[in-house]
Amino acid sequence: MTTKPRRETVAKRPISITAVVDCVGALAAGNLRGHLYMYDTNKAGGSTGFGSEELQTKAKRGDQILWNCLALECEAYVAIEDIVIDREVCEPERKVYPGTDVAYWVGTVKKADAGPITYQLKFKLGTRDQPISTTLSSSLVG
Repeated sequence: MTTKPRRETVAKRPISITAVVDCVGALAAGNLRGHLYMYDTNKAGGSTGFGSEELQTKAKRGDQILWNCLALECEAYVAIEDIVIDREVCEPERKVYPGTDVAYWVGTVKKADAGPITYQLKFKLGTRDQPISTTLSSSLVG
């Protein structure tokens, strides 16, 4: 009886996009211009624009994208309220880490080489009722 060698399946890690928000500065200005610093985990894959509001994340069909945020000031509150993106390319869904109230967003890229697909993030900051949206657009690039 011959046995086939087992193929090890390695789970592909998601591309994690982190938005670092200067909440105090954004609330004082009423916008995020100059108060948002975007990073992702795919620099080796070709992402560019690190530390700016115009992050260009290199992603292809089937890649899972995970968005999260951090406040620059440890005592400030920040959360992603919504991600505005073409739902035919990626459909982000809000999730919560089990046993916590810490939220993140996750979506899978549906189209290959879709070109630069811009998106905007809407943030809930401090005790402000209305979310503040990004003024410049980050994008997923194929």
